[in-house]
Amino acid sequence: MDDMDGTGDMGDSKARLLPWSSPEGKPCFVLGDGSGYVSRLADEIEAAQLGLAAERIAEARRVLEGRRWTPGELHLLAVELTEALIEVLRVAESRGARLAVAGGDGPRLPAEAFG
Repeated sequence: MDDMDGTGDMGDSKARLLPWSSPEGKPCFVLGDGSGYVSRLADEIEAAQLGLAAERIAEARRVLEGRRWTPGELHLLAVELTEALIEVLRVAESRGARLAVAGGDGPRLPAEAFG
């Protein structure tokens, strides 16, 4: 396999970065058109990861707004938010790679959109 960086260019097949890693911590990919069992499972896991990230953000807001927390609570919050951010970043990378393959260069925004 020539290109396993998540860009999706594998000849006629499209490689998709999956929302899990191998036991060695390496990225996992699936080849196909996105309609197979593994792709559907990946869609479900990504949705669950994004939902969990939203729940963790809500919990973080609740803890921080109360302004009464222990160092242990802040540590746990930082750990959970870091895990969620890692998962959301992986979802974004996977979806971004698929968008780039499907739409060429992807969407373009004017410079003003970046401040």
